Amino acid sequence: MSMMTIDAGMVQKCFLSGAKRIEANKEYINELNVFPVPDGDTGTNMTLTIMSAAKDVAALENPSMEQVCKAISGGSLRGARGNSGVILSQLFRGFTKELKEQKDVNVTVLASAFERAVETAYKAVMKPKEGTILTVARGGAERARQLADEGTTDVLVFAEEVVAHMKEVLDITPELLPVLKEAGVVDSGGQGLLTVMQGVLDALTGKETDFTLTVSAPSTKAATGAANDTISTADIKFGYCTEFIIMVEKHYDMDEELKFKAYLESIGDSIVVVSDEDIVKVHVHTNDPGLAIQKALTYGSLTKMKIDNMREEHNERVIQGASQAQAEQAEQAEEKPVAQAPRKPFGFVTVSIGEGLNEIFKGIGADYIIEGGQTMNPSTEDMLTAIENVNADTIYILPNNSNIILAAEQAASLTEDKEIVVIPSKTVPQGITALINFMPDKSVEDNTKRMTEEMQNVKTGQVTYAVRDTSMDGKEIKAGDYMGIGDKTILSVGGDIADVTFELLESLMDEDSELVSLYYGQDMTEKEANALADRVMEAHPDVDVEVHPGGQPIYYYVLSVE
Repeated sequence: MSMMTIDAGMVQKCFLSGAKRIEANKEYINELNVFPVPDGDTGTNMTLTIMSAAKDVAALENPSMEQVCKAISGGSLRGARGNSGVILSQLFRGFTKELKEQKDVNVTVLASAFERAVETAYKAVMKPKEGTILTVARGGAERARQLADEGTTDVLVFAEEVVAHMKEVLDITPELLPVLKEAGVVDSGGQGLLTVMQGVLDALTGKETDFTLTVSAPSTKAATGAANDTISTADIKFGYCTEFIIMVEKHYDMDEELKFKAYLESIGDSIVVVSDEDIVKVHVHTNDPGLAIQKALTYGSLTKMKIDNMREEHNERVIQGASQAQAEQAEQAEEKPVAQAPRKPFGFVTVSIGEGLNEIFKGIGADYIIEGGQTMNPSTEDMLTAIENVNADTIYILPNNSNIILAAEQAASLTEDKEIVVIPSKTVPQGITALINFMPDKSVEDNTKRMTEEMQNVKTGQVTYAVRDTSMDGKEIKAGDYMGIGDKTILSVGGDIADVTFELLESLMDEDSELVSLYYGQDMTEKEANALADRVMEAHPDVDVEVHPGGQPIYYYVLSVE
């Protein structure tokens, strides 16, 4: 059976089939993580990214090509999590740009779409590394162009050849990245992309697929003290929190956006308007949501509409709080957006990984805390929500994880009404140091430089356990062993947590070390942490040692040496 073109309906099926395929295989992809740690998350991040778009795609009935492409691009962009998820969203973004103007798609168009996808993804990564998802994507694009130039016209033959070549490229990723070869795995992001493409091939070959979507993203919680139950409802000037997305169908440029924002300012406050090509996300607090909706309808159709009565919700939460435990009260307060905080010159959004660390960040000035980090990377949408809820001219974002930096940068690129500065902190201790070194009387440029430079002086270590046998960094590791992980490598391995942690600290310290901070996790006790601190002080009497309850899961200790 030959297939010379595919229409919007088939593109829809292919995308959903790819989503279902990676959903079914996400745990296998997670296990390909180079470090044998219990929070390997590439498969999860890519699945949640594609599923964010799949919900919108599945909801379309008899869609046009443009509608399918908008849903794929917009949904994956907002839902992107982790480096692999952000890169996947950029691949979709570039691919759909080439398709959206077409009614029927042939091999020539598909080849151009593959090339544009790769070009877009490479641009999104500051320092592209070969042997990764990017390499696999580029291999697919190169084979796609070769087949088109050779005169291939059958879409099915084309797809089979492209997927087969991507598998070949994936298989050689260990030769391109020594760390993969040492761990005995192929690149997990590349495997995720290949899995999506295999799902696409399933749809093209007519394989029956259940398109029912069951994945729901575990929420990343926001911790902020802004929704205080002691505030009177009389203090809420505008009572309705109104959110929606405009699917732009009429003229909408920068001038129109400024006019739209000015109109919203005339009827409310806490305004956020984020534009992404033909999709505009709107948030406003107003006393008449209908006015905002009527104005938005002049630009196109609306979706994802949500209107909350903040006064009513406030009263319900006060009543509910009287009968609930304090922890539940705090959790609900955390989820409440900043209602009427006055505009200020600067604010801070930070990612954290435990209750104790949340309190530390709050104490040093964080306005909005996204709980996620290692075990659940926040999405671009989570970052945008945080930005919406900090009423400041300039907002500094501290990702505190190398796998979250791209999502933060993507959120920054989608924000137009505030200046967003991403401080590329890769660990929680780096984020703490960066925030402490902020100087309110300095310029944005000076603070960005100062915070970035100061955090580089922090050495970070983390202690967790191995989930599989492997050989890495010259060490034989067995499943269940405790591992001390430095900024880049595994520095200690053993069967005793205290010994492994002490050995890790010894590897991080040198003659210039002055301060050691121990953040103990939820599985450790204060007594155990203090005993470890005493051991360090005995070995290094000139070094100050601080002990803090971090409350983080999975990681028994997070350490910093300065």
